[in-house]
Amino acid sequence: MTALAASGCSEQSSSRDGPSPAAPGAHQQSTAARGSVISVTPVADLDAKDVRARLAKTGIDATQVRYGVRAHRIVYRTIDIEGKPTTASELVALPKNSEPDLRVVSWLHGTEVYRGEVASVNDESADRVTALLFASTGRAVSAPDYLGLGKGPGFHPYGHPEATVSTSVDALRAARAFARRDGRDFDRRVLISGFSQGGPATMMVGRALQQHIDPYFRPGALAPIAGPFDLTGFEAAAADDKVERSSLYLAYFSTAWQRMYGMYDSPSDAFRAPFDKTVESLLDGNHTGEEIAAALPRTSKELFTERFLQKMRNPTGDLRRKLKAMDSTCDWRPEVPVHLFHAKGDKDVPFANSQYCRDQLTAKGADQQLTDMGQVDHYATVLRAVPEVAREFDATR
Repeated sequence: MTALAASGCSEQSSSRDGPSPAAPGAHQQSTAARGSVISVTPVADLDAKDVRARLAKTGIDATQVRYGVRAHRIVYRTIDIEGKPTTASELVALPKNSEPDLRVVSWLHGTEVYRGEVASVNDESADRVTALLFASTGRAVSAPDYLGLGKGPGFHPYGHPEATVSTSVDALRAARAFARRDGRDFDRRVLISGFSQGGPATMMVGRALQQHIDPYFRPGALAPIAGPFDLTGFEAAAADDKVERSSLYLAYFSTAWQRMYGMYDSPSDAFRAPFDKTVESLLDGNHTGEEIAAALPRTSKELFTERFLQKMRNPTGDLRRKLKAMDSTCDWRPEVPVHLFHAKGDKDVPFANSQYCRDQLTAKGADQQLTDMGQVDHYATVLRAVPEVAREFDATR
């Protein structure tokens, strides 16, 4: 993994658009704080031929590439899950053209257990290559790393709805501030897409923008890919080993939610020996997925106690309420089109999750469609889908 050192240059964001609304109960911060830029580090400067080569190497269709791309890692100010000031990082990619007013894509990545795997720090990241694709079609891209990943401090609050929204919206503010110092600006209508964990994130960020969480940005189109929209059902399936990498997904979920909400009194309540001594330290953001997978058993049955698995199969009380909040990310009526992409061959996140989202949207009268990407696995789904999303965004006015 390649991690580039942050530069010392900084840039305060413009406050032209007025104050940003604070989250309920959040510690108040000045307008300049939320979304202001702390540091900027160049990470890529490619011509169109270079971008095509990077896409081809990753397995993404490169026929839509029109421009070269410059990309930077930006560290910016945001808030943590308690509403206290913190920082996060993102990748910002801009097309090498002369257009002063750009449509912006918010790209929301999938599950990453290692802080060094995200787009702003890993040059080989598929999420970085995805950002290059969108930028090469003439759009700006804001690709947040989320809290606790990339150059952000602390742990990643996996599946925390408010943190997902605040970090992503503040990333848009920071990306706009960065672009404006060079005389460029963003259209207010944000094109939002994301993969896996980024699927529900797409819907949450779109809903928040439609509800005017930001005074400037509004949703322009939504294109979630292979998201676990029925999180209660997904975690129950992981408890029963009905999804690929079930033990890893459930371990990451359990340790993150333990840190946020309290899932068990002691690790031995959730994890079988000897894993109860190691799981929490393994899932600290500083170990790669390969390292974690090598240290864990392949099945949830081998990793977790039966009592804990029963808790995940039949959640009650506060756990059930928090899961239900994540089950309702599609339960609203967007004012813009929603195009879901998923593959029936996906064994990590079953296709039924996108059907679940589609059904919620249909019940609300939303403009939606669901496209099956075929008999391919979870990772191949996003490689097939992102060129289709780029074409979808081309047609969005």
